[in-house]
Order: sequence, then C-alpha cells, then structure tokens
Amino acid sequence: MELSTLSFIFHILFISLHLASSSPVQDPEFVVDEVHKSINASRRSLGYLSCGTGNPIDDCWRCDTNWERNRQRLANCAIGFGKNAMGGKNGRIYVVTDSGNDDPVNPRPGTLRHAVIQDEPLWIIFKRDMVITLKEELVMNSFKTIDGRGVNVHISGGPCITIHYASNIIIHGINIHDCKPGPSAIIRDSPQHAGHWRQSDGDGVVIFSSKHVWIDHCSLSNCNDGLIDVIHGSTAVTISNNYMTHHDKVMLLGHNDAYTQDKNMQVTVAFNHFGEGLVQRMPRCRHGYFHIVNNDYTHWEMYAIGGSANPTINSQGNRFLAPNDRSKKEVTKHEDAPESEWRSWNWRSEGDMMLNGAFFRQTGHAGASSTFARASSLSARPSSLVATMTVTAGSLNCRKGSHC
Repeated sequence: MELSTLSFIFHILFISLHLASSSPVQDPEFVVDEVHKSINASRRSLGYLSCGTGNPIDDCWRCDTNWERNRQRLANCAIGFGKNAMGGKNGRIYVVTDSGNDDPVNPRPGTLRHAVIQDEPLWIIFKRDMVITLKEELVMNSFKTIDGRGVNVHISGGPCITIHYASNIIIHGINIHDCKPGPSAIIRDSPQHAGHWRQSDGDGVVIFSSKHVWIDHCSLSNCNDGLIDVIHGSTAVTISNNYMTHHDKVMLLGHNDAYTQDKNMQVTVAFNHFGEGLVQRMPRCRHGYFHIVNNDYTHWEMYAIGGSANPTINSQGNRFLAPNDRSKKEVTKHEDAPESEWRSWNWRSEGDMMLNGAFFRQTGHAGASSTFARASSLSARPSSLVATMTVTAGSLNCRKGSHC
C-alpha cells in the first residue's frame, strides 16, 4: 500500500473520530473503543512500513537494508535538544557476549558492565538475545551507545541504568522493565575508579547531572520508581520513539522544586507511545524548558502532563485520548502551588488532537514567545499523523539484510 493511500485512510479516520468525539449524543465508550481499534489496525497494517512515515528519526536510517553494517549512522539521526548526542560514534564495536557474571567492582570482559565503564568511545552491541539482571545499577561512562538492534535484549529484575556526570550517551532498542532498588555498594564507573554508591531507587533510566543524552526506541515498564528520570542539572536530552506501559510515575524531568539548577534544563519528548496501565507523569516537569511533540497518549489514570516550580511546557501535535472517567479528562496538572501562582506558568497546547473530552489547561502570558522559543526543538508534524509516526514505538524487531 502506498504511503499516500495510508495518509488518506488516516485522514478519513481522524475526521470520523473528531466528529464522534465532538457529538453530544455519542457514547464515549464507543469513541474510546474505536480509537483503540484504529491503533491496533494501524499497527497491523503499518507494522511492515519502516521508512517514509514522516517520523524524521526513523526515516533517517530505517530504510537502509544494510543498517547492521552501518550501525553508527544512527548517531546522525537524533532530533530535539539531544540532537548532538554522539554516543560511541567513530569508536570501535564492542560485542557483549556474557549476560551473567555481573561483578559491579571488577566487571568481566564481555559483559555489558565492562563495556559501559571504559574511557574510550564504544558502540556496544549484543551477540545474541539476552536477559541481563544486574546486581547493582549500571553506571555509564561518557561516549557510549548501547544498541540492541537485531537481538532481543532485556535489562530487568535488578537495578537498571544510571547516567551520572556523563555526556554523549545513546541508548537504543533495549527492553527495560521490572527494575528494583539496589543496596548501597561499591560500584566501578571507570577503569580507574570504583566508589561507594547509596541505595538506588529502582528507576529504569536515571540521567543525573549529564548532557547530550538520547533514549530512543526502548520499551519500558513496571519499575519500582520512575521509568525515566532527568535530574540534577541535566540538559540537552531527547526521549523519543519509546513505548511505555504499566507504570505509575512515568517520567520525572527536574529533581525537586527547590533545586533551581534545573532552570536551564531542556528536554524533548517526541514520537513516544504512552500506553496501557500508565497513571501519571508523562512527564512531570520542574523549572526548565520542555518540548512535548507528536506523542500518542492512549492511557492515563490521573493526568498526562504535569509540573511545578514554573516550568515552560510546549505541547505540539500530540494525540490525547482521555479516559471515560469524567473527572480525569484534563491532560494537565499544575502542582504544588495555588492557582494565583500557576496561572502565570507558560504552558501551551498547539495543534494537539483532543479525543473523548480531553482538554489542556493553557496558562501563562500572551507575550511569552521568547520563552516558548527556548522550549522548541523541532517542527511538529500534524497530530493526524501521530498514529503513523508512533506505530512502531518501542524496541524494534530488526533482521539483517532487510529494512528495520
């Protein structure tokens, strides 16, 4: 089927759903059911399409049938505030061969932990399908790419990934789930240094005082604390093409209200699918500048996008499907401040698709264009194309010799 035909189908679907959602006599459960049917149908019919979807990241590399030989081309495809994340570009390929034997102090060669602590740039791949259960959090050194394409890699059942005072990190194509807290322990973070770490919280990925980080095409679910936390002055981060499910506090951007070093934080959240079993924080923002663009929100139980401490939130071209509960229709939640204060916070919705009664409470000043410019990182596509652009969010089923 040609892309133009697919675009026409989605255009017709959008019109019909828009009319259904705006009709005062339409059964809201019917609307939700129809949208979920359209999502499932689009995933079935578009699953084989890997390029030409309008998703600028995927269109950059997924049409290449020789992606396995040209892995490092991926580093040229980042968008948003994390677009300069190089990862292990121009470094050697490191093949992880050992999924067990995790030694946090003296990592064995061939393990993921041994790879990520090295000082040199490395592009890390995996020899085969693996389930990696870590004894302590995986502390990454700078200039690393973890690339799970071509195999099925899970990091689960123990502490997970920490990016701590590091830069130029790419994490792509990994399943991260069921992450647990780790006890205080000695952990090696470079060939020359091992130090004492306090108990970890059980997050999927923590980005702490780091910059130029890109998390792309990962599947994340069911961790003890957050799925992704960006905290303590981290900036220049892109979180894209991920599929997130079955979790309460999904994504935290900003450490706490008192931590003013996060005022310069810039994070792009783009082309993600926020799916079943999610409750809140998609994301929860503090202080900085956040571009939330072309994501598909199909589930939330409390709210989708929230924040405190006067963050700037620029929501563009997203699709929001509200739950049936009439008290949960609002996309946004202004937290930890009286209305007299949060009314001045700059939050805007532009070109978002609102389904089943969803609504976005816009606040701020009419003349805030310069502020929103700091929360703009790419051109949003029309929200009617979100289904096409997010249809393969999450880890991919890539095979050598064919489009990924």
